[in-house]
Amino acid sequence: MIPKLSTIPIIELASGDRLSLQVYRFVGVTPGKKAYLQANLHGAEISGNAAIHQLIEFLQTLDPQQLRGEICLVPTCNPMGTNQRSHHFSTGRYNPYDGRDWNRIFWDYTKNHNLRDFAKAHLQATPAKIQANFRQQILQSFQKNAQKLDSPRGVPLYERYRYHLQSLCLDANYVIDLHSSTNQALNHLYCCQTREEAAQAFLFEHGILLDEYDGDAFDEAFVRPWLVLEQHFEKLGRQLRFDVEAWTLEINGGMQIDAQAVDASVRGMKNYLATKGILDIPDFPIAATSNTSMRLIPKTEIQTYYAPTGGMVQKPAQPGTKVKKGDLLYEMLGFPRENQLPQVYPVHADADGMVFDCASNQSANQGDYILSLL
Repeated sequence: MIPKLSTIPIIELASGDRLSLQVYRFVGVTPGKKAYLQANLHGAEISGNAAIHQLIEFLQTLDPQQLRGEICLVPTCNPMGTNQRSHHFSTGRYNPYDGRDWNRIFWDYTKNHNLRDFAKAHLQATPAKIQANFRQQILQSFQKNAQKLDSPRGVPLYERYRYHLQSLCLDANYVIDLHSSTNQALNHLYCCQTREEAAQAFLFEHGILLDEYDGDAFDEAFVRPWLVLEQHFEKLGRQLRFDVEAWTLEINGGMQIDAQAVDASVRGMKNYLATKGILDIPDFPIAATSNTSMRLIPKTEIQTYYAPTGGMVQKPAQPGTKVKKGDLLYEMLGFPRENQLPQVYPVHADADGMVFDCASNQSANQGDYILSLL
């Protein structure tokens, strides 16, 4: 298959240069569902670009009959963040102009609409009719944002940017947002409640269950209206699960591409897309086994450790290390003032767990993030 390429300008710089999105669309012969994948929303998190490249190369080897529906891929989906530098370091998590987190800016349909009234009006409708009508309402409401883009008053960059990015995915069934830890981490994914079974298709060992809404993140802004609508139907006595899902995959750590971690994520995405009936490819989907079952931990149960004092981190437990309560997690080498000698402060685990994320910077002010346990 040959992808359909399109370029979408998103911002004109003071120099007159433009930053753009590059979109790769693979469309099968048979109509079907749509999957949308993007990478590099945060500047330092580059592994997803390698994963999307692998998928593009793989999809090019397929016959159009092996794809049912459409797969839309957008690497380096945030050129502003991707290009941001501080000395040798990629930053790009926050817009330096207004301080906003690039992944906390997205338009959420639920904020200005009464979904309970929609559920009551469609209580007897078929699931397909409900899904089609609700999607149409979301799209119509979203398009009102376009009217402001060409206003003489202008709009902030984050509004212009989010409009262009979300316009690519709101008609999708499945959204996969590829991130990496800003630090060092194991592959894991974020899963919304009620979608736990579907998460197993990614073949990851570790997952985090979003048991509370984090606020305007790309995946959540996409799927939250559907989850809220399901809740309203449940309160009215009808159980529904719409064929709409969103995922954030965290592929290893920031600023580096780990080939093994990328390969594992690509394998998981192939399996997920095959499970959903979009891809018809040999050896997929892979039947679930005890070796591929994912352990989902509620986000509110993650144990996060912050530096109890300023200093240098020594002997940190690495991602994947299992610890028992009382085990040494790391040491803080401190250099207190007031005529004191250097001191070493041991930090021990206050509960059993496994290290899954660890700060790359081993120089820490008091209160800086050090590591997290699942």
